[in-house]
Amino acid sequence: MTSHPSGCTIEERRIDGAIVVVVSGTVDAITAPQLAAAIAAAAAATPAAIVVDLGAVEFLASSGMGVLVAAHADLSPGVRFVVVADGPATSRPLKLIGIADIVGVFAELDEALAAVRD
Repeated sequence: MTSHPSGCTIEERRIDGAIVVVVSGTVDAITAPQLAAAIAAAAAATPAAIVVDLGAVEFLASSGMGVLVAAHADLSPGVRFVVVADGPATSRPLKLIGIADIVGVFAELDEALAAVRD
């Protein structure tokens, strides 16, 4: 688990061949590099899928959304990449900006894991 003084905590879990990057707190210009590093570390383990769980994120800035788009573009084609986001702080901005059209966005972790298994 890594945490940042500005209030972002990131943990990694492995569930059924997927790596789940669980993020809580604030993802902004200061903490976005921490998220990028966590996703890169997960990708280095060559999982079948990476799920970024933003369920406990209270604020998602454009820099954090940029990390998600860049990670999606940088992953090898065989790695599924989805995001768990529910609520006005995460899901709404991802949909408004159009990121939900590029990256699969699910309201629940179970839904996201089921999607990457298919």
